[in-house]
Amino acid sequence: MSQARITIHKLNVLFGGHRALKDISVDIPEKKITAIIGPSGCGKTTLLKSLNRLIDLTEGAESSGQVKVDGIDIYEEGTDVTDIRKRMGFIAQTPSPLPMSIYDNVAYGPRIHGGARDEKALDQLVENCLQIVALWDEVKERLSEPASKLSVGQQQRLCMARAIAVKPEILLCDEPTSALDPMSARNVELLLKMLKRDYTIVFVTHILSQARRLADYVIFVYLGELVEHGPAEKFFAEPTDARTKAYLEGTFG
Repeated sequence: MSQARITIHKLNVLFGGHRALKDISVDIPEKKITAIIGPSGCGKTTLLKSLNRLIDLTEGAESSGQVKVDGIDIYEEGTDVTDIRKRMGFIAQTPSPLPMSIYDNVAYGPRIHGGARDEKALDQLVENCLQIVALWDEVKERLSEPASKLSVGQQQRLCMARAIAVKPEILLCDEPTSALDPMSARNVELLLKMLKRDYTIVFVTHILSQARRLADYVIFVYLGELVEHGPAEKFFAEPTDARTKAYLEGTFG
């Protein structure tokens, strides 16, 4: 396995006294695609949102344990949460373009964080990000139009362009294809496979065939517990826990 980019140690998350995550400890490899799988309501999204402290925004959530990114514990007192979230782009299940133009959606983050020296540099950055997500040719003649005019699949790729515009190091994706038609979903999958050359990617999916297609590493969560994890090839071919075998066979979940 490649070097760990994120190290999770005894992570617990509680909602009003209910333990949604229970002593999760696992390493997430650098510049690989790690899939978090498991039945609905088992803690997949909670785990994902704990990696950049988006879980802090959930009312009643309490976290304990460690999440280290490049050796730095993001839950330590005094940690700059804004910087953490800048380093970790988040892609939600449902595309959520900002209520502004296609261009301004991509330019929004760099303008706030100072990611471009001047308007010419910003123009180039917007074009580069749209090229990366294979959207440039589709929108280059209508950058000033509202992002809401794009198809759902285009909106999701725009959200990915917006995420990478602030130059994150890690991409967190929460079922990024669940709202898309099959062709748009395939485009996003191809994009994720390409992006892992430059980013560490963690994605939640309830689609086992998708995890098989994309994942280099797999984390199986059930009822808030980490049941099993490992390199995808071995995980799917030789699961060791009976619950993993049952889930992969479709016996439960």
